[in-house]
Amino acid sequence: MPPLLSIDLHNGVPAYRQIMDQIKLQIATGLLPPGSELPSTRALSADIALNPMTISKAYSLLERDGVLERRRGQTLIVRERPAEAQQTARLDPLRQQLTAAAHLAKQLDVPPAQAVKLFRELLDS
Repeated sequence: MPPLLSIDLHNGVPAYRQIMDQIKLQIATGLLPPGSELPSTRALSADIALNPMTISKAYSLLERDGVLERRRGQTLIVRERPAEAQQTARLDPLRQQLTAAAHLAKQLDVPPAQAVKLFRELLDS
């Protein structure tokens, strides 16, 4: 069962997308290693007080993306992935955040060198 998911219904990101992103992040950080079983749609729906169809949509998209796989008895588990795919998956959440930061830097007219310098300072702090 994944650690508790935190869904913010007011941040503009659809709930199913938040579920997907958080599960991917938990996989990337090792909180959900390959072979981990996910809670049923109904159980997760009750835990985080969301419509079961929202959970089902997130699970279906994760399954389509090859992140999860359905086992006999319809249990969803974290799929084993090649090392290269795991490394890519680890970088995806960072890429998403940096993409947003890059767009903001452009909107604020921050020169790329200054943005990179700020990023390096933040990494070192």
